[in-house]
Amino acid sequence: MPRFKLTIEYAGTRYSGWQIQKNARTIQGEIDRAVRTLTGRQDFELYGSGRTDAGVHAVAQVAHLDVSTNLPAETLRRRLNDDLPSDINILSMVGVPHRFHARHDAVDRRYVYQVSRRRTAFAKAYVWWVKDPLDVARMRQAAQAFVGMQDFRAFAATDGGRSGEDDEWTPKERSTLVLLDRIDVEEDGDLILVRVQGSHFLWKMVRRIVGVLVEIGRGAMAPSAVATLMAETSGAVARLTAPPSGLFLERVSYDAGARASTNEPLRAITPLGASISPATAPSPEGSSPPQTGRQAPDARRGHNSRPRRRRGSL
Repeated sequence: MPRFKLTIEYAGTRYSGWQIQKNARTIQGEIDRAVRTLTGRQDFELYGSGRTDAGVHAVAQVAHLDVSTNLPAETLRRRLNDDLPSDINILSMVGVPHRFHARHDAVDRRYVYQVSRRRTAFAKAYVWWVKDPLDVARMRQAAQAFVGMQDFRAFAATDGGRSGEDDEWTPKERSTLVLLDRIDVEEDGDLILVRVQGSHFLWKMVRRIVGVLVEIGRGAMAPSAVATLMAETSGAVARLTAPPSGLFLERVSYDAGARASTNEPLRAITPLGASISPATAPSPEGSSPPQTGRQAPDARRGHNSRPRRRRGSL
């Protein structure tokens, strides 16, 4: 039975996360359905690099698929896409050796979170709109306190058997120690982007890191508060959890060289158009820009007014 490596992008807004669930629509469930429909097989395995939560998106989720088929990988990819919803797309599908495992072989995951400084009519499902002014310098300063091998117990949610933000834990991974390689905070127009790169992530860990950084950017906390929050389990961090809408799984790496390559520019995944100032805002349809100085007679009478008749004229 051949094994395929899939790279998948999806908008998670309409789904209850990656993993198949009873009575819930999920990303894995939709791909599973498409594979069954296309191949007619029931005995196949679809395994993701990790489990994104409800409402979280992916630019490049990775999964492996074991299925008995004579179709070439590219043909299989195209036909699966034909049967998938428009907000799930398999970017690539290639044959790989059976020793490749989408989760066990991953050495690095990278997430991007998008915070919007303004209301948006088009990107609401892909950002967290924060109305308060945010001090990006303070957020950058605080972010560095998370970097390194640390215990993120205070930033992890617990829900019975539920495990990582993007990982299903093995017994070895039940520790709350996580290695974060780096956190970047950058501005891109009206967006503030937070990129977090590490070995793996606990459930809601990234969203809680972002929530704390935003609170610090608001000025409600000092950057030094991160050390205190890491050491306590009061529940204060949980109340600051950022919504899932702004979170994207950006990359999963499978070799140490890619993990070490951390100089890729941080750019918005769903850029916002530039803000329009009142001075440059377009006039409402059908209206004329304000005029200054003395107006011409026709302008004073109005565009559709009839010309005055002279006495004695017909």
